[in-house]
Amino acid sequence: MRTGPGKTLNLTAVLAPDDATAAQYYPAIHWYSMLGIPGEDEFGSNGDMPEDLTQADYIGIMSNRGCVVCHQLGQLATRTIPEQFGTGTEGWIRRTQSGQAGGAMTAQLAGTIGNVPYEYFGAWTDRIAAGELPHTKPVRPMGEERNIVVTVRDWLNDKQYLHDLISTDKRNPTVNAYGPVYGSPEYSTDDFPVLDPLTNKAWTIKGETMPGTTYARASHALAEPAMPSAYWGDETIWNSRSNNHNPMFDDQGRVWYAARVRNEANPDYCKAGSDHPSAILTPLNRSGRQLSFYDPKTEDYVLVDTCFGTHHLQFGLRENSHMLYTSGGGSVFGWIDAKKFLETRDAESSMGWSAMVLDTNGNGKRDEGYLAPNDAVDPTKDKRVFAGLYAVMPSPLDGSVWGTAMSNKVVRIAPGANPPETTLTEVYNIPAPYFGPRGGDIDSEGVVWVSLGSGHLGSFDRRKCKGPLNGPEATGDHCPEGWNFYQYPGPGFKGIGPNSAEASYYSWVDQHNTFGLGKDVPMSTGNLNDGLIALKDDKMITMRVPYPMGFYAKGLDGRIDDAQAGWKGRGLWTTSGDRTPWMMEGGKGSKPLVVHFQLRPDPLAK
Repeated sequence: MRTGPGKTLNLTAVLAPDDATAAQYYPAIHWYSMLGIPGEDEFGSNGDMPEDLTQADYIGIMSNRGCVVCHQLGQLATRTIPEQFGTGTEGWIRRTQSGQAGGAMTAQLAGTIGNVPYEYFGAWTDRIAAGELPHTKPVRPMGEERNIVVTVRDWLNDKQYLHDLISTDKRNPTVNAYGPVYGSPEYSTDDFPVLDPLTNKAWTIKGETMPGTTYARASHALAEPAMPSAYWGDETIWNSRSNNHNPMFDDQGRVWYAARVRNEANPDYCKAGSDHPSAILTPLNRSGRQLSFYDPKTEDYVLVDTCFGTHHLQFGLRENSHMLYTSGGGSVFGWIDAKKFLETRDAESSMGWSAMVLDTNGNGKRDEGYLAPNDAVDPTKDKRVFAGLYAVMPSPLDGSVWGTAMSNKVVRIAPGANPPETTLTEVYNIPAPYFGPRGGDIDSEGVVWVSLGSGHLGSFDRRKCKGPLNGPEATGDHCPEGWNFYQYPGPGFKGIGPNSAEASYYSWVDQHNTFGLGKDVPMSTGNLNDGLIALKDDKMITMRVPYPMGFYAKGLDGRIDDAQAGWKGRGLWTTSGDRTPWMMEGGKGSKPLVVHFQLRPDPLAK
């Protein structure tokens, strides 16, 4: 049924004639949970996979460390195989060679996991083709889930995808009220989309790079397709140099991006022999992604050349509000004094970075001559760790900065009075059987919330730790009592105990009650549940996007447009971030989506 703005639709709900028809409208998780998972006896020296791979590692790659990082699996396009590719194991080998990411997919499935997943994916789609249905059925929305209002708009184009968007300053969600939202298209294009929700007009700004900058990572942007795509053939549809991953507003309405501005080789002031304070301690030869910002008032796009790599970014709080902290530095933690850069336009003097060093000897300071990451612990010496941050989150409590690390931990960094010389790190491992941290955020009480590949939302509260937070015993496993875990909704894989197959990419905390569920409610992307998932009073609330099916977000934020306008003046903003938007309902020609979630007081509220 076609419609347009201002037209009223009279829709009549009808019951599905049978279970098979009804199942076509189930969220993807009900289908993906049918995928077989190798048993514990197939890992280690007894199986066909690399000996150091565990079942948890495998499940992580099947969820938010691998496959579901880029795609929603279980929707119609992925639970079936294009006819020309064949069926079963061979069909999956061929389909995952398709397009510009075909080489990367094959390297992970055939290399990292030794070809084993092809057999399981092939059996999964063969069983579905033979008529097997999900072993669970979705429940109808209950409570607040019935009060969700979803407004969906498309933007950009049908060939390129959106990784993320931003609508406001996380510290003050009234910044940019009723203003445009800004998107990040990652590897796909240097045209950054912008949408004005008041006029429903969309346009793009150009993500510039320095002269001579090559295309982003060879296995993605402008890469030759490993094999033809079922949708685009041999066409190269991704062509980004800037590789813009994640945006963030400052308090003046400028939009800062974790974006490439040049090739990997760093300027000399980043390297050994430089007199830069950070380079003296930890020289850096390369950075894969730097920073930039766009000023809507002047329409200027400004390059910010950093020595450290970037991925996500967050501004500091209170006395550190001028500091922009980033993840993505790998072996280091990086920051830039945004106020100083705006005044001087001198990146070299405005930035800093630090190795991550544990206070292993417990003397309360960072000592010279600390041990390398692979050295054995010496209780008399501090020790460096490689705990590359994925998410980054300044604490509202004490000036520290937290992050998630995909090496199964959360990380606390205290810059100290004179960073980097005074910067110290703490690490807290996620206890088994939970695993797979990716995105995360922090609430106003300093509790860290993390999306986990084990199908859980995890929380860590440092205040609950009973033992010393530094010293020779504080190397990661010293505070299991700080953790709590909450299983995401939806069915789980069979044969591995109670679990959810949900593979959440990112979590965000609503510190300012921008949505209406309350202050400090953590929310996760429900990547296989077709929506977002909030935790309120220990209860999971699923905010589902019923149409088009295949909604998949990689981030979200909340904005208050008008605090006096009730529910209509508040809401969450996100974009559908699947790298293959043509695989959602609607098929080829579908564009990435901007989705605005609002919470009315009851289902009939106007």
